[in-house]
Amino acid sequence: MSGTLLTRLLAWSIALTLVALPIVGVLNGWFASERWPVRKIELRAEYAHVSAEQIRAVVESHLAKGFFAVQLDEVQDAVSRLPWVERVEARKQWPDTLSLVVYERQPFARWGDSRLVSRSGDLFEVPGADSMQGLPQLSGPDSRLADVIAFHAECLRQFSGSGLTLQAVALSARGSWRLTLSSGALIEIGRVDAMARLHRFIEVWPSLAAANAGPPVYVDLRYENGFAMRWALPEAPTTTPQPGPAPAGQV
Repeated sequence: MSGTLLTRLLAWSIALTLVALPIVGVLNGWFASERWPVRKIELRAEYAHVSAEQIRAVVESHLAKGFFAVQLDEVQDAVSRLPWVERVEARKQWPDTLSLVVYERQPFARWGDSRLVSRSGDLFEVPGADSMQGLPQLSGPDSRLADVIAFHAECLRQFSGSGLTLQAVALSARGSWRLTLSSGALIEIGRVDAMARLHRFIEVWPSLAAANAGPPVYVDLRYENGFAMRWALPEAPTTTPQPGPAPAGQV
C-alpha cells in the first residue's frame, strides 16, 4: 500500500513540476523573445511559380517575436496568401529553426478569361493566367465547375483514337454544351442527352473523315436523330498567267 501511495505522490510531483516550470519561466524571462530568436528558416517547395525569396520575405516579418512567441497559424496564413501557394505546413525545431513545407497549386485548365483550375479542382487567380499556353480552356457558371471538369474528362475519353483533338469545353448559363477542337471547329451539343449525342457523332466519324479532307468547321448535334455538318470550302485553284506574244521587234 505504501508503495502505491509513493508512486502516486511521485506522479503528482512530476505533474506539478511540469505545470509550474512554464510559469516560473515566464516570470523569470526564460521565454523572452530576445533570448530565443529564430535564426534559421528551412524551406521545402517546388519553386515552379513561387521563389524562396518571396517566401522568406513574408516569413521574416513574423519572426521578431522569437521562437516561443512565433504563431505558426499566422505564418501559414501569410504564406498562403502568396499567388500560386495552395497549402503551407509550418513547425518549430528547437532551438532556433522554423521549418516550412510549401505546396504550390498545379494548374489543370484555364477557366473563363482570367482564372485557372487547379488539379485539386479549385478556382484561383494569378498574374499572367490569361497568357498561359498549353492548358485546355473550360468555361461555365462557377457553381457548375465540377460538372464541366467531369464532362471534359469524358469528352477526352470519347475523342481518344478519333484523330480529333479537344481544345475547349463551354457550358452556357442555360446548360448548353459547346466544344472547340484544336483545328478551330465548333461542335454544338446542346442540353439534351449531350454525351449520347457526342458518342453518336464519334461512332460515324471515321467514315466521314475517310470521305472528306480534314475536320469540319462546324458540327451541330442538336438533332434528335442525326446531326448537321459544315466543311470548309475548297480553295480555288490558282492559275499561272501565260505570257502573251512578244511585241514586234522583241524576242
